[in-house]
Amino acid sequence: MAVILIVEDEISINELIKKNLQLVGHKCTSVFDGKAAISEIQSQIYDLIILDIMLPELDGFEVFGKVKETPTIFLTARNSLLDRVKGLSMGADDYLTKPFEMLELFARIEAVLRRTQKNNSCFEVGSVRIDFDSYQVFYMGQYVECTPKEFELLEVLVKNRNIALSRDRLLELVWGYDYEGDTRTIDVHIQKLRKKLGLENVIKTVYKVGYRLEVNL
Repeated sequence: MAVILIVEDEISINELIKKNLQLVGHKCTSVFDGKAAISEIQSQIYDLIILDIMLPELDGFEVFGKVKETPTIFLTARNSLLDRVKGLSMGADDYLTKPFEMLELFARIEAVLRRTQKNNSCFEVGSVRIDFDSYQVFYMGQYVECTPKEFELLEVLVKNRNIALSRDRLLELVWGYDYEGDTRTIDVHIQKLRKKLGLENVIKTVYKVGYRLEVNL
């Protein structure tokens, strides 16, 4: 799991991001202005910074100019092409504009962490070990063959662990927006994953919603 600094002056957004990232196992610190961000970065090593641009004291560009060595995602209401080009050309790892979907932020965070934390590509839950780099799954030490869609579904559940995902959302994330099948596809694949990996008590059914991979953090 990653240590993440959230630099966002809107308290409600800051707290929302922090709460959701903690749910999936990340350790988060919140600050609300540019000077506090620099002070925090100088006192602790972070794996990732989520950085707003329009901040009190120092703006996000000024903060980023002082802490370039830390992977950073700009998260801002400034959506002009000029701002996006400026942020990325300065060396930021990604640029996401508000309003945003939390799942999209998760996906972008995972993408950045995958590039910057090569030694953290495995996840374990119970007797299951998932190696995302080699695309392999092991149960009680034994390799288990999963279809590509089973692996992708498992990966989505892991990356959004402890969060309830609707069947429609799972279809979008794994099969894509243009998939023409119905949500029973999800139920079938979930049943197979539970049976193959002994996850009957870990992949929870969320009544009238979908599924949640439930893990202790």
